[in-house]
Amino acid sequence: MGQPGGTRRILWRLGAVLALLLVSMMPWARVTAQAGPPQTATGAGSSAPQSRDSGSATAGTFAPVLDAQKRPITAGGFVKTGPVVFMDESEKSGLTKWRETMGSPEKHYILESNGSGVCLIDYDHDGWLDIYLVNGSTFEALQGKAPAPHAALFHNNHDGTFTDVAKAAGVENDRWGFGCAVGDYDNDGWPDLYVTNYGKNRLFHNRHNGTFEDVAEHAGVTLGNWSTGASFGDYDGDGRLDLFVPGYVHWNEKDPKSIGTNVVGEGNCQFRGAHVNCGPRGLPGEPDHLFHNNGDGTFTDVSAKAGVADRVHNYGFSSTFVDVNNDGKVDLVVADDSTPNYLYLNKGNGTFEDASFYSGFALNQDGREVANMGLAVGDFKNNGLIDLYTGTFSDDYKPLFENTGGGNYNEVSPQMGIAEVTYPFLTWATEFIDFDNDGWKDLFLANGHVFPQVDNHQWGTSYAERPLLFHNTDHGKKFELMPAVEGTGLADVIPARGAAFGDLFNDGRVQVVINCIDHAPVLLRNVTAETNHWVELALEGGPKGPRDAIGTTVYLTANGVRQRNDVRSGGSYESNSDMRLHFGLGQATRVDDVEIRWSSGEVEHLKLPEVDRIFSVAQGKGIVPGVYDALAHAGAGHPPAK
Repeated sequence: MGQPGGTRRILWRLGAVLALLLVSMMPWARVTAQAGPPQTATGAGSSAPQSRDSGSATAGTFAPVLDAQKRPITAGGFVKTGPVVFMDESEKSGLTKWRETMGSPEKHYILESNGSGVCLIDYDHDGWLDIYLVNGSTFEALQGKAPAPHAALFHNNHDGTFTDVAKAAGVENDRWGFGCAVGDYDNDGWPDLYVTNYGKNRLFHNRHNGTFEDVAEHAGVTLGNWSTGASFGDYDGDGRLDLFVPGYVHWNEKDPKSIGTNVVGEGNCQFRGAHVNCGPRGLPGEPDHLFHNNGDGTFTDVSAKAGVADRVHNYGFSSTFVDVNNDGKVDLVVADDSTPNYLYLNKGNGTFEDASFYSGFALNQDGREVANMGLAVGDFKNNGLIDLYTGTFSDDYKPLFENTGGGNYNEVSPQMGIAEVTYPFLTWATEFIDFDNDGWKDLFLANGHVFPQVDNHQWGTSYAERPLLFHNTDHGKKFELMPAVEGTGLADVIPARGAAFGDLFNDGRVQVVINCIDHAPVLLRNVTAETNHWVELALEGGPKGPRDAIGTTVYLTANGVRQRNDVRSGGSYESNSDMRLHFGLGQATRVDDVEIRWSSGEVEHLKLPEVDRIFSVAQGKGIVPGVYDALAHAGAGHPPAK
């Protein structure tokens, strides 16, 4: 933790007081000149300090950013030619046969606005990732006046197509769903699925035969109000996965807060002077919960005892367990909407230290809280330290938190050249991915506004928005925006919410699956022309740690570059990505070393016999035979789209 002890804590308390004073005085002031306002297509943008007229934290009110055709840059700015990274294969894959439903199109209430997540899970152990898409609901369904919308479980057919088997698998949910997380909580070798809802949550136990059973009531993890982006992790090192569940707003269905109401303060029901749904500011928050795994199929709520109960009831969205200070224990990271983020450092005795403010992660570099939705986790500088990035509201930039060691962070988006361009966009899911396999992690942002009303105003933003992809250049010193080439995935204008990232086709490339509000899901297939090499590791833990190896850290060295990846549950926005570890190798044709720091504390080194393939690795046994062996030289999946 850097410099532990009384001196540091005194300095932290002083800094926290100053930070809180700053937040209380100017939470809606425009950002500093260092971050800079966005520019219009015809000249410099202008901004004015924003009055308290938004239920979500923003940086100010800025002039519209338009492209050459006078479209909002969020739905335009396309180019005719350029590097093609993603192609939209949503319809070809079969995913468009399903559609997410989230309340009414008008979005009178915040419950209808936030959308749902997506989980990548190989539920049947055939070596191919399947796709679970959480669905919302309607007020009519809650009242029993209409059928409930179903979640989808798309089975991977190994040929680029998917088939929805949710009904047969028993995972339709049929509640007002928001997030999902994957983890083998009972260490039986099969991935289980936790789904968060407004109302009771579900814990789907994998029966090993293609079906699941909801055991949440028996397990004691249903809760009952509004839960969001959960995650599994073994916080106490007993070898069993525990469960963290953030709470968002404490929603009262019988006393909803509608568009234009003054119940929660008129300012919290407006955006740029227009009436919109209320919140989250002005609405009561819902506490977070940490459930300890008892090892007998049940969990015990230890939130208060562990020090992560969120007594001030911040608006929690996305979470994950990961070791941020390299002490061998998983810490807990929570992205909060319009309230300070949480960073809890694991003390190793079953409790956490709240390092949110003194670590530098609670606020952005201006000492201001932002509307954090999604959470990206990764080592973008290849220095062995976990960095963090969060998606935020429009009229604000998205903060990149660089780990300076010991779990301390500097927020560096402006310095990295990725602040200004993100102001008009409202970002939900985000993740560090190496899209071109050059060995350096890039940044993907899935975007879409929360208020349909923005399409009725000339504000330079839109309800449906295109994604953003930043390429890591100069060895982690800068990020460069990849162009939105017409007809490609980066030019998709969609109402994105949750997204998951992984190698759906076992071809060594990271694909993106996006759950879109009131819309069909989107599958972006990675078709980059790069010829870089890669490897992927599917890890299996031993008897002293989680069977699915959640919490394990791997360092891979090739061609003088040492990369870090961690097996994690949760993250992104209310979603779960591929838990196999993907490493781009650039032009390296061999791997010099693989160092595995298992979650149970053991350290192993491996030699990989080749590249451009997926290896199954078991703790204490090294590379073992697995489902990927048949794919090694046969060529997995169908050829990338052109």
